[in-house]
Amino acid sequence: MNEDPDVPRAGIGFTSATGPRPRNEDFVGAVLGSRPPAERRDVAAAIADGIGSAKGGREAAETAVRGFLDGFWDVPETMEVRRAGARILDALNGWINAQGRQDPNLVGMGCTFTALVLRGRLAHLLHVGDTRAYRLSADRLVRLTTDHVRDARGRSPVLTRALGIEPEVRLDYTSHPVALHDRFLLCTDGVHGALVDEAIADILCVRSAPEDTSRALVEAALAAGSTDNCTALVLDVVALPTARSEDVGAAIRRLPIVPVPQVGETIDGFVLNVLVSEGRYSRLFGAVDEVDGGTVVLKFPKPQVAAVATIHAAFVREAWVGTRITSPWVAHVIELPPGRQTCLYTVMPLYVGELLETRLARAPGVGLEEGRGIAIHLAHAAGAMHRAGIIHRDIKPDNVILEAGGSLKLLDLGVVRLPGLEDFPPDAIPGTAAYMAPEMFAGEAGNVATDVYALGVTMFRTFTGTYPYGNPDATAAPGQQRPKDLATLRPDLPAWLAAALARAIAPEPAERFADMAEFAHEFEAGPTYAPPPTRRPPTLYERAPVRFWQAIAALLALALAAALFWK
Repeated sequence: MNEDPDVPRAGIGFTSATGPRPRNEDFVGAVLGSRPPAERRDVAAAIADGIGSAKGGREAAETAVRGFLDGFWDVPETMEVRRAGARILDALNGWINAQGRQDPNLVGMGCTFTALVLRGRLAHLLHVGDTRAYRLSADRLVRLTTDHVRDARGRSPVLTRALGIEPEVRLDYTSHPVALHDRFLLCTDGVHGALVDEAIADILCVRSAPEDTSRALVEAALAAGSTDNCTALVLDVVALPTARSEDVGAAIRRLPIVPVPQVGETIDGFVLNVLVSEGRYSRLFGAVDEVDGGTVVLKFPKPQVAAVATIHAAFVREAWVGTRITSPWVAHVIELPPGRQTCLYTVMPLYVGELLETRLARAPGVGLEEGRGIAIHLAHAAGAMHRAGIIHRDIKPDNVILEAGGSLKLLDLGVVRLPGLEDFPPDAIPGTAAYMAPEMFAGEAGNVATDVYALGVTMFRTFTGTYPYGNPDATAAPGQQRPKDLATLRPDLPAWLAAALARAIAPEPAERFADMAEFAHEFEAGPTYAPPPTRRPPTLYERAPVRFWQAIAALLALALAAALFWK
């Protein structure tokens, strides 16, 4: 068994019985990755049932399973499973079909076929006929395939699709997200034709070893009166690689975008009981999970304000980061069991607190110690993301929730820059203009330096209530503007803080902190710095230049009037 933690690992067992038939027309097989000479990361299993009314049914089934498993390891691993599987099965179908037409001993040769491939954190299924695939996840059984049969008016159902019965095979392909400890079943109609799904689920839920479980299924089918060959393969997922953005993206893009729900509705077992937030692009609800009784937040997209591809991309980013980054300062996303979620939304814990933006509007203003804590925690949050190669790109007070006890969470992961995921075009780089570094206006997609800049602007606003470069609605870089003087706006704050913020919001990336660790250290060590020389109080000109010149003008006017009067 493959021990590489970067690949899926599985336990597999299978049983096949001839039953009352004179010959076993079924065939089953599996490969657990890492088969020489080429090291592979996939787990593959396949099952086939020869068409009993034709000659060469067993030969077709064995050819299909062996040919698929052998052929799958001969195509490049970089090829998509769907494309690789279709190529192999097209060739096998052509060969089986030709043999059935040319060899009198194999007339009508054909078989049903179902293959399961685990790659990354996805299960891929290629299917034709009435063999079946099931998945048991969290003790819930779901059938993953559709039988290609039609009713024969009281007689046995008639196959409408199979390998070898037509010059071109008509395959079904689906892919499904996989969770640790999921259990998959591949079986022929001798098993599922004798056992209802509830009986199959009961046996799978016992969680015996895969081979013992497959034997129990076959014995139960025969005991229930099956008149066909009975074959079952059970696959248990025992290890999964770290989630990749491609896996999450593939899973999320299959979810439809539905009209935004309302308070009182129930979605996939979540009762939406309160509206938490109404944004331009999304609506957030507080909800009760009917499965475990917990309280969560559900975030739904608003389909009318953005393209479908853009919405999916944002939810891919949020789901992937929220399930991968394990930082106490970054908002978490709850991963649902496969099969539960039927439409596009994100599930998050309910964080109790207030947004930093709300805190800035409340008196008294943020003091030194409170602000230092916010800066340090935010730097740790962004730093955890940077270490995973992720750039937030929208750090601002609206995306920070302050919790009781001084904790906080960095929110809104929908526009992060992810490694290996398609990004926004240069003219549509996301973010909020007042917090965007100058280089982002020139097309920079986002990096550590731009997040440092955004955090610097956030903290400048936190301490002063204003923006360092003026207009918060700016659509262009600050240019040659000089930032406002923190000492003028908050003379009670120390000089080291003014210097730290000035460095964070420097127009040139090279002049900023090298990373978030350096930013955090500056705020942690700041109070240990020697106090600066006593500063003189700011002059009227420094505090209020407009009032200064108004006063000068008034004095000159009085002087002129006096001169005219005494002339």
